[in-house]
Amino acid sequence: MSESPILFEIQDSVGKITLNRPKAFNSFNRTMALSFQEKLDECEKSSEVRAIYVTGNGKAFCAGQDLKEVTDPELNPGFDVILEEHYNPIVRRLRNIPKPIVAAINGVAAGAGANIALACDIVVAKESSSFLQAFSKIGLIPDSGGTYTLPRLVGFQKASALIMLADNIKAEEAEHLGMIYKVFGDEEFEEASWKIAAKLAKMPTKAMAHIKHTLNHSLSNSLEEQLALEKEYQLKSFATEDYEEGVAAFLEKRKPNFKGK
Repeated sequence: MSESPILFEIQDSVGKITLNRPKAFNSFNRTMALSFQEKLDECEKSSEVRAIYVTGNGKAFCAGQDLKEVTDPELNPGFDVILEEHYNPIVRRLRNIPKPIVAAINGVAAGAGANIALACDIVVAKESSSFLQAFSKIGLIPDSGGTYTLPRLVGFQKASALIMLADNIKAEEAEHLGMIYKVFGDEEFEEASWKIAAKLAKMPTKAMAHIKHTLNHSLSNSLEEQLALEKEYQLKSFATEDYEEGVAAFLEKRKPNFKGK
């Protein structure tokens, strides 16, 4: 029996999702894409999970689409199905799940793999890792939200060049460009990236969800619309138990014990 293409465990209130097709550089086939969606849904529904951590097994984070699948007449689901049933649902989940998601880039993130990573809330990378918009090399355009996310992270001109020229961007340059949050040395990467997810899981996760929602809308709202949305969700945050605990802990000069309520 073949090994599962997605590994999953819950630790420190963090749902850890590991892409697990290392021999194929964790490239997506239909089974892995659907399994990934299932685990994201499981994380969303679980009261035990307060943050999500996504990484890859082996030398790569994710090399994008498994081209062997799309060139096999018997296995190829067709690009329409790949986009509508694989990648687009994954990106929608990453952006709409009301829990913080950390992408821990352990190696190359190429094509859909790069853009799925960039759809997460916080992206950190191993120093030896890299990002590649590989689509133009085979006559395609970026999918998985790449033409939406990348220009908003690095600017229109830079994004245009990175997409058209398919430059291989090392982790340190990605951090410098504002594409990702932070780079860690290879030896400290696993521990350091996990600490971020574990920290998020101990924070006021209702507020984290509200932050994520308001940031999503900031990409299309006018200033007035965003001010109104901030007011709406600030009042919702004000009404949480975590807010009461945060203020009490501040006044009592102690560490808060947030419960995500």
